[in-house]
Amino acid sequence: MSTDTSERSLGLAFWKGLSRRCPDCGKGRIFDGYIKVKHTCDECGLELFHQRADDAPPYFTMMIVLHFIVSGILIVEKAYSPETWVQMVIWLPAALISSIVLLPHIKGALIGVQWARKMHGFDEEATGYSAQQID
Repeated sequence: MSTDTSERSLGLAFWKGLSRRCPDCGKGRIFDGYIKVKHTCDECGLELFHQRADDAPPYFTMMIVLHFIVSGILIVEKAYSPETWVQMVIWLPAALISSIVLLPHIKGALIGVQWARKMHGFDEEATGYSAQQID
C-alpha cells in the first residue's frame, strides 16, 4: 500500500476500479465473488473494507442501462412498430444481462473514486490505524 501523502489520481483509480482491480496497485482483485468486497488487497495490502458504495452502484447501473434500453425501445417502435411481445423478448433480457455485467464494474469504479478522494477511511492519517494494527 502506498504511504505517500501525494494526491491520488482520480482518473487512474476510476479506471483501475472499473476493471475490478485495486485502486492503489492495480494488480489485486477487489472482489471475492460477484460484488463482495475483499477486506484487503492480496497484492499491496490496501484496506478495502472502508468502502461505502451502498446503493450508488445499483442506482448508476440502472441509470446507464435504462437510458440505452428505453432509447432502443423507442427507436425500434418508431422504425418497425413490432408487437409488444417482440419488444419484451428483445429488451428484458438485454436489460437483465447489461445490469448483471455492469454492476461489479460500476461498484469497483466507485470504490476507486472513494480511495482517490480519501473518503470513508481510505485516508490513513485521518483514521490513525492500519491493517497491521487491526490484526
